[in-house]
Amino acid sequence: MSKMRDGCGFFVSCWRAEQRGWRQRLLSMVFVIFLISSGEASSQVRYSISEELHEGSVVGNIAKDLGIELNLLKQRDFRIMADSTEALFRVNEQDGVLYSKQKIDREAVCKDNNACFINLKVVLDNPLEVHYVLVEVSDLNDHSPSFPEKIKRLEIFESALPGTKYQMENAFDPDAGSNSVQQYKISPNEYFRLEVKDRGKDGKTPVLQLQKQLDRESKSSHKLVLTAIDGGNPPKTGTVEIIIDVLDVNDNMPVFTKDSYSAVLQENAPIGTTVIQVNATDLDSGFNGEVIYSFGKVKDRIKEVFDIDSVTGEITVKGNVDFEEEDSYDIDVQASDKGSIPFKTDKSVIIKIADTNDNPPVIEVASLSGAVPEDCRPGTTVALISIQDLDSGVNGKITSHVATDSPFDIKPSIQNNMFAVVTKSKLDREQQTFYDITIIAKDAGEPQLTSEKTMRVTVSDINDNNPEFNMATYAFYISENNTPGASVFSVKASDGDDGDNALISYQIHKRADEHKVLSFLNINSDTGEIKALKSFDFETLKSFQFQVVASDSGTPSLSSNVTVHVFILDQNDNAPVILYPVSSNGSAEGVEELPRNVNAGHLVTKVRAYDADIGYNGWLLFSLQEVTDHSLFGLDRYTGQIRTLRSFTETDEAEHKLVILVKDNGNVSLSATATVLVKVVEPREAFAASDVKSSAKDAEDTNVTFYLMITLASVSALFIISIIVLIAMQCSKSSTDYTSKYLQDTNYDGTLCHSIQYRSGDKRYMLVGPRMSVGSTIVPGSQANTLVLPDRRRPSEEVR
Repeated sequence: MSKMRDGCGFFVSCWRAEQRGWRQRLLSMVFVIFLISSGEASSQVRYSISEELHEGSVVGNIAKDLGIELNLLKQRDFRIMADSTEALFRVNEQDGVLYSKQKIDREAVCKDNNACFINLKVVLDNPLEVHYVLVEVSDLNDHSPSFPEKIKRLEIFESALPGTKYQMENAFDPDAGSNSVQQYKISPNEYFRLEVKDRGKDGKTPVLQLQKQLDRESKSSHKLVLTAIDGGNPPKTGTVEIIIDVLDVNDNMPVFTKDSYSAVLQENAPIGTTVIQVNATDLDSGFNGEVIYSFGKVKDRIKEVFDIDSVTGEITVKGNVDFEEEDSYDIDVQASDKGSIPFKTDKSVIIKIADTNDNPPVIEVASLSGAVPEDCRPGTTVALISIQDLDSGVNGKITSHVATDSPFDIKPSIQNNMFAVVTKSKLDREQQTFYDITIIAKDAGEPQLTSEKTMRVTVSDINDNNPEFNMATYAFYISENNTPGASVFSVKASDGDDGDNALISYQIHKRADEHKVLSFLNINSDTGEIKALKSFDFETLKSFQFQVVASDSGTPSLSSNVTVHVFILDQNDNAPVILYPVSSNGSAEGVEELPRNVNAGHLVTKVRAYDADIGYNGWLLFSLQEVTDHSLFGLDRYTGQIRTLRSFTETDEAEHKLVILVKDNGNVSLSATATVLVKVVEPREAFAASDVKSSAKDAEDTNVTFYLMITLASVSALFIISIIVLIAMQCSKSSTDYTSKYLQDTNYDGTLCHSIQYRSGDKRYMLVGPRMSVGSTIVPGSQANTLVLPDRRRPSEEVR
């Protein structure tokens, strides 16, 4: 039965090899005979260097440590096999010394905080020897701890109780081991102390604990400095400034600024005349400290004569004030805050009424301009008013002025009792569109009578303001694959002018050096709405910028521009692509051969895939969609590794089909499938051999390897003679072909040993160090240390 399966495997392998062409078959045969005739020796040396090692520094003498004669180095093409680590080191074929080719940064070579090892393969030809060099890069304390933010703000209510804890963010240090963050400390203060919580592999986390209750009225904010210290010698530090804003609670009552309030009011005072203003303050903030005023328990007559402004606390005249009816008023004023449970304070205000003449001056507007241009000259007349007093003598002598600080003044005219209201400074409609001019007239009586008149003057516009965008720059985010012709964003500008002077039109400013993507944009000249005429592709274009010009319709027209930054957001529009397994016809199919006596947890193969999207859209998960026996195989959903769940039994079938589903993590997930056929083969003598790793350290096992290789070479002597002509034709290319087929497994852990070759049925095997690939396809089993060597009766397959 075993021979029948081996024969079928031979037929399938020969058929696949036939598809790759006659040239590859001949090169593979030459490579096998070269290995058989010359034999392969392997050994390992180990060096330790410190990071930041400069270019040209000596790492170690490989030739000396391996006992290789210097005069044979150049003759046997002593070199480092092409690899990703080749750029870091070079070897001198004159003296066999290994040098650094560039400055080595441990954090750049090894992306984590674990031990950092670099694996090198050194090769000699004629006969072929492969030696393995393990270079350990030790860490230096060349990075300081750093926090995610330079300034961290916290908001804490002043009612927070001592003992309350606030967890801070960890500091990050890319160095490893003791050179990473080891401790935290905080600047001295009386309100907070620092605790450090050890979270294991997630590091140490600083926690602030409140020791003393806060008082916002005493101190509204606190500044602390949190320092992270690593374990280097000398240690390095990183800091973050913590600003703690104390939030208010309503714990203070309004307090009047004066102990007593009193005022004297002339009788017949005009309605709206301010009698007195009370003022109270509250130490709280927000609504808790916002004070409103009202009358307390007062008579209805007082409410008819006086009014109080709830915001300013101004008490004004509301009705007729007559000394003969009441000569004084005692008003109870109440100040209250706006807290959820408000606090109130009462204060008594005394208002005395003074006797005066009964006829105040009378003000009449004779002429008033409807609108005044904002560019009019000072001295321009805007109104003519008449002021008269029915009283005579001193009580009828009138003085007048403008009540408030405004750009207007009163000038007497040539006619008696006539006055002109004129401008005394320049006007600006954008600052104030109209003015309420209050004219106050007083007589000279005892007491003096006063009248006032308010008139409204409108300021007309001229085009003296440029359009202004509501933002200095714009930044918009658009998802790729947007609908062509749909609105994607808009800009908005305003103009302080009025009418046509404020009518704005928009256009895109296109320069010759700007990106051609601007030709895909269209802007609505009236609204500033921008549409994309084509869809954006994140994988092609990630961001661009342009300028929008806003112009008003005044004469002459004024304009301004703004820069718009556009960022394209990724969508899940790319399905995963299977990188391995891939068959010769391009489909996601592969065949793996597995000895029947492998143990549970043995790595069968690893499915590799990638996704052109980013973030969650490109994060791939693996799952078994179809498997012939669920108890035999398991799949790591994150790495794509397929491992055995148990050992094989005699009743298990010899071939298993596994269909692996690879999908991304987009909102609408995309997926691909790969098929792996696992063929279970019957092992022979190979699995009676002792552990390969210990044999690498035992000199006696090295001799056994040598004898086995001699025996194998003798059996293949006839085959060597039959293709000696091909060896002569291809010997110059054998080294290059070997290199192209010698690929190290990605999970190689650096353990090396001498190789042992043997035959089972029509296949030849080689035992090497754990997880080390030499020659052809890996046969999982015996702790991943068995390799299938190409048989002389069929070409070898490509190394995965």
